[in-house]
Amino acid sequence: MSKELLREIPSLENKAVSEIESASSLQDLEKVRLSYLGKKGVIKAYFDNLKKIEDVEKKRDLGAVVNVLRKKLDQLITDKENILKAEEVNLKLQNEAVDITLPVRPEKIGKVHPLSKVMNEVKLIFAHMGFKAVDGPDIEDEFHVFDALNTPIHHPAREEQDTFYLKNKINDKRMLLRTHTSSIQIRTMEKAKTFPIKIVAAGRVYRNDFDATHTPMFHQIEGLYVNENVNMGQLKFTIHHFLSKFFGDKGLKVRFRNSFFPFTEPSAEVDISYKNSRWIEVLGCGMVHPNVFQSVGIDHTKYNGFAFGIGIERLAMLKYQISDLRSFYDNKISWLNHYGFHFSSLR
Repeated sequence: MSKELLREIPSLENKAVSEIESASSLQDLEKVRLSYLGKKGVIKAYFDNLKKIEDVEKKRDLGAVVNVLRKKLDQLITDKENILKAEEVNLKLQNEAVDITLPVRPEKIGKVHPLSKVMNEVKLIFAHMGFKAVDGPDIEDEFHVFDALNTPIHHPAREEQDTFYLKNKINDKRMLLRTHTSSIQIRTMEKAKTFPIKIVAAGRVYRNDFDATHTPMFHQIEGLYVNENVNMGQLKFTIHHFLSKFFGDKGLKVRFRNSFFPFTEPSAEVDISYKNSRWIEVLGCGMVHPNVFQSVGIDHTKYNGFAFGIGIERLAMLKYQISDLRSFYDNKISWLNHYGFHFSSLR
């Protein structure tokens, strides 16, 4: 047995080496490996036969010879496997070669919408002034939109030609799409247990109007500050500071004009002259009306405050010189270049 094994090993080795070198794929190489080094392979059979040899020294010597052969074949197979894998990678790269003469594909990059950018910028400016951002429902009842804000039943804003009412009532209350985010101010004051109240409320609002400067849905941000001894001077400072920051012009011309809103007294419209333009109205404001405080259970003899409301679209149109409000909603990019509004400014 030992002599036969010694005679077979050289020829077996030559045969195995030849088969390893001629393997043209990883699949073929795996077949060779299993044939010689597998559980049912030739090398395993040799080790099994060694168990039948009684002479310990001969068994040890022959075992060493078979083990050397096993290691050699294992190394040869590993080396061949690395070569075949490298060839497969090269072949794959050749098949996927890039034609450098092709034109570059246009890069598609999402950008922040101008209205989102302006709204975030406004909230950030007021956040630096200590105003907390709050939110509320788009669908509201008449109390929070009109009654609590001292808007009488005969006021034009409550007519169906101006306001979107819902068919169904909730708890016997007439429901509508909010016409301003002032309803959030009412909800905040209703829940308030400590003072001061210092908030801004941003979101969508709805009115039945549609032209170059109005859309049925638009965005507002309203501010409210309630505390003891709040005065008109603080309101004017807040508005001046915000407009200067937003338009980036410390010398921005701002003027306050007497006006009327049911929920503030006194009330004012605020105009600016931006880039040496004519006076343009940008927002409304005023001191909170005592009737509003009574509606939400706040003692108006102890506390007072101011409120303001700003149209986000109006600010965006002024800052970026856009003449048609409807451009914000037509899903076309071309209008940006028309108005000189570049994507780089949206970053």
